[in-house]
Amino acid sequence: MRFIWIVVIVSLQLWANNSTKEDQSKQAIVKIYTVSKVPNYLEPWASSIRRSSGSGAIISGNRILTNAHVVANNTFIEVQRYGERKRYQAKVLSVSHQADMALLEVEDKQFFDGVDALELGELPTIEQKVVVYGFPMGGKTLSATTGVVSRIEHHRYAHSGESFLAVQVDAAVNPGNSGGPALTDGKIVGVVMQNLSKSQNIGYLVPVTMIKHFLEDIKDGKYDGFADLGLTTQKMENPTIKSFYHLDDNTTGNFVANLVYNTSLQGVVKKGDIITAIDGHKIEDDSTVEFREHEYTSFHHFVDQHQLGEKISLDIVRDRKRMKVEARLDYIADDLLLVKTTEYDMMPRYFIYGGYVFSPLSRNLLRRSSQNKLALRHFATQWPKEEKKEVVVLLKVLAAELNRGNYSFALWPIEKLNGKTFDSFDSFYQMVRDFDGDFLVLEDEDGARVIINREEALSQQPNILKKYNIEFDRSVDLRSE
Repeated sequence: MRFIWIVVIVSLQLWANNSTKEDQSKQAIVKIYTVSKVPNYLEPWASSIRRSSGSGAIISGNRILTNAHVVANNTFIEVQRYGERKRYQAKVLSVSHQADMALLEVEDKQFFDGVDALELGELPTIEQKVVVYGFPMGGKTLSATTGVVSRIEHHRYAHSGESFLAVQVDAAVNPGNSGGPALTDGKIVGVVMQNLSKSQNIGYLVPVTMIKHFLEDIKDGKYDGFADLGLTTQKMENPTIKSFYHLDDNTTGNFVANLVYNTSLQGVVKKGDIITAIDGHKIEDDSTVEFREHEYTSFHHFVDQHQLGEKISLDIVRDRKRMKVEARLDYIADDLLLVKTTEYDMMPRYFIYGGYVFSPLSRNLLRRSSQNKLALRHFATQWPKEEKKEVVVLLKVLAAELNRGNYSFALWPIEKLNGKTFDSFDSFYQMVRDFDGDFLVLEDEDGARVIINREEALSQQPNILKKYNIEFDRSVDLRSE
């Protein structure tokens, strides 16, 4: 009988400890209210206002950890702690749109009174139980859902379009949960990021390893980002390609198909090399590495472990010879892409010339357009070249007398201006601005042309802007020149 009472007392103590821990965790959960200015990439001078809400968690240093997409394009942010009704004004301290993470700060330190900051845990294991906290749709109070970790592997982050390690859980995740923490034993193991549409209870977390990388990155007060190798590789699962390159059955790796012109791997790795290991970790023929026993993900996982500016080690096979090489990780994806990743917290770049609207091609523009522009989407798969670092498009034509007959031109990529190529939107703008001849001749890669009378364009421009109620003929970055 005495033994039974001891068991009961111990159980009650454990229950009380867990209850206290859970209550302390709840105190650190935050609801985030965001007002955003949403740019219109088809009408780059225009924008709209949107209100939304998300979740976050208080961590060390009186900071609030959340998703970047919860506060993207924000103009005003308020936060509210669990169990309280008062809202406090907040602002973004640092943001990684790449990895969909952000830190907020609150100037009024009373907001943090009586709360214990949540600590960061370790990368969870498969079947590990997690509790997801947040303020999802369907109510106004705190929601807690439990689930288990289903898998851990690289997944495309919807916010940036880049691929990083992600934790899949079966806990219910809904709009409003974004930015909320997933806890195990009261510690953060991930932040709710997104769910899989048309599925039941498949949600994704930004894993704690990515969070730690982000926090380490910004210790110097500046966000650098997650590095990119700047190369295209090919799997080597086909036995014929392995035979062609004289690889034995025990040698696995990836074939280097191409390198971007400005990658820091230039001169270190060559087209035709076979990368067999990264930082000593064997690369399988299917492009994966074992990051834990019996668990595999993209070999880019070991790139993501590094901070920008650090060195990475590669084992390669070149002309049947095995060697080790090292390279600095100096660039993120946006430094190495012809069409940059999705951008936030800025208005689109553009300028108008005689009713013709010009803009750089962006993923925001591709996502915004409902037109099936295969040629434009192809650009998004290409590496830049030294002579072509950015694509410029004739976005649309504002109908006026001088551009009659050209109204159908929209999202039209421009290859040449007066017979000369250009490498970027900036150089294209300078060429147009400095031109003092009679006619501007725009040409695409197939030779189709749009011809603009310079004198008429300049004289009719004010009336065209007034007719379409457009205040400025160029984006703010160009007005500052």
